[in-house]
Amino acid sequence: MAINLTVILKSKPENREILKTLLLDLVQKSTKEVACLQYDLHQSLEDSEIFIFHEVWASEAGLKLHNGQSYVISFFENAKVMLQELPIIYRTTKL
Repeated sequence: MAINLTVILKSKPENREILKTLLLDLVQKSTKEVACLQYDLHQSLEDSEIFIFHEVWASEAGLKLHNGQSYVISFFENAKVMLQELPIIYRTTKL
């Protein structure tokens, strides 16, 4: 069963562009993973500091493998100081 995620990140104003660059790099690497069915990055039109991922993973095992990738771990370690708050993660089901 596919795993659907929506992830919302809010950057500090002074870190918006560097965070955006890191997020785009994350997209490039993540979309190469076998279990990645969709990995879309959006930026809010109302608040340019808000970034939203829409992710679809083939399985729980694939998502777990993704979350254990060195580049994902490194991203979250580096992003901690760039974010205004912790990421908001929603697991959803497509209706």
